[in-house]
Amino acid sequence: MSDKLAKLREPFPENLVNWLPKPMLKREEMDKIQKHTCPVCGQWHAKDKVMHLAYVGHAALTDRILDVDPSWTWEPLAFDDFGLPKLDQDGGMWIRLTILGVTRLGYGDAGAKKGPDATKERIGDALRNAGMRFGCALEYWHKGDLNQHKTIPAYDEPEPVVEQKYQEPITDERLTGAISKIKAGEFTLARLYKNFTLTDAQETRLTQELRNDTLPYNRQDNDQPEVEN
Repeated sequence: MSDKLAKLREPFPENLVNWLPKPMLKREEMDKIQKHTCPVCGQWHAKDKVMHLAYVGHAALTDRILDVDPSWTWEPLAFDDFGLPKLDQDGGMWIRLTILGVTRLGYGDAGAKKGPDATKERIGDALRNAGMRFGCALEYWHKGDLNQHKTIPAYDEPEPVVEQKYQEPITDERLTGAISKIKAGEFTLARLYKNFTLTDAQETRLTQELRNDTLPYNRQDNDQPEVEN
């Protein structure tokens, strides 16, 4: 099974990698720069002061997972009163992605999109996030944020400076405390993944412990107490 899971970490061919343009200046400044059809991403945007972020789309990710496990599944971490996937107060959704019997958590949001497009974007975003925890397209992630991928310079633009945040391993004892705080609404999964790295065994334990619990979705992810030592 480990050999099959290792296939998820294989690099994607260049034809399956997409490039998202991101402006490096404020909008009013970007509007002053000459526009063109970009040879990198094919979009119409400013000729200078633009960096491109690499990402793998939903279809390419699904194709890779199907190659590894045709019976893979995903499910929301929680459901609302209508039996639909439950969203947090920011419109995001936590999911469980299971490949070859191994389950990882993931989180997705739709950004500024609304309606059916938002639902599809949220699912795809969550699958990419959970897939990253299997090592899928991992090289395009920097700090666990979908909007901070591997970048390439274009048009002699300066390389952006990315602050690297160190994630420390978490002990089993601290994980126990974190799980208790998550269930009580005093800590969040997002903050756990932001600050700590988990082993495969700890990932499995976390999923099992939270599987049958209804998480408090009315908690802000800011100003939460730290996990106690």
